[in-house]
Amino acid sequence: MFFDFAEISICAGKGGNGAVAFRKEKFIPKGGPSGGNGGDGGSVIFEAHHNLLTLMDFRYKRKYEAENGVQGGQSRKDGKNGKDLVVLVPVGTVIKDAASKEVLFDFNENGKKYTVAKGGRGGKGNSNFATPTNRAPRYAQDGKPGEDRIVILELKLIADVGLVGFPNAGKSTLISVISAAKPKIADYPFTTLEPNLGIVQYRDYKSFVVADIPGIIEGAHEGKGLGHKFLKHIERTKILLILIDSTSEDFQKEFDTLMNELESYSKVLREKKFMVAISKLDLIHDEEQMEEIVNLRLNGYDEKPLLISSAANMNIDVLLNKIWESLSDQN
Repeated sequence: MFFDFAEISICAGKGGNGAVAFRKEKFIPKGGPSGGNGGDGGSVIFEAHHNLLTLMDFRYKRKYEAENGVQGGQSRKDGKNGKDLVVLVPVGTVIKDAASKEVLFDFNENGKKYTVAKGGRGGKGNSNFATPTNRAPRYAQDGKPGEDRIVILELKLIADVGLVGFPNAGKSTLISVISAAKPKIADYPFTTLEPNLGIVQYRDYKSFVVADIPGIIEGAHEGKGLGHKFLKHIERTKILLILIDSTSEDFQKEFDTLMNELESYSKVLREKKFMVAISKLDLIHDEEQMEEIVNLRLNGYDEKPLLISSAANMNIDVLLNKIWESLSDQN
């Protein structure tokens, strides 16, 4: 299962209390205060790791606590600091404060770290409070509590190309042909129930990543269908590839609906560079219908849509060349 959302509670360690102690040595009858400082509490640190793909681990464990600092000791011995807790998350994870929904950090690169909750400071021992007028203080500081908060983890896949289309537009077949991804493929809607990533090996050892999300239907931005749950996964893509089934009854209406859903969900999506391809050309056997598709022009798209068939491997190389050219322009 693909999990891209989690709400968890985190708590940094409490600082250790300072100690109240006095020197007791055989030949020093009036030894001064010798209470050591408490150790600092451990912090909760999140780190992005490329080996993780989903937020599955956070489904079963919802609370994360760092170690407390140790209390100070005698002879001015400081307590041990609490150990930091390092929590690994997939690259592409966004962490938000659950109460304010403020984005705290975006883990968009492998190895990035962020301290989500800082450990409490250890309290000072009584040896720190001796003065000429108070040579034997009998008090010490308590350790400070560590930060605690509830946060939301949201995973947004990082890919170069995002595939967008109605259910059964041929997205899954295309990604299975151009990459090693093996999504479920069938002749009924919503065969794709979770995002799929595929690495396309292009010529001369070049490569790019393609993301396939569940089909979008009209009203997706309002929560209809499945695609709305995963539209966030194409927010990071450099370009979008709009796929329209060649058996569509109204190409312009389908194109307009898809673009409207993208814009309604996020203006960032609508402003992305995009390409349009008419898929499943192998299903068209009527010459008149084929001629209509060949001469197709779409309002809102300046270029002629590319005609492809994943099953028949028709114009797939041309499509990959255009994608690579478009990606190169983005760099």
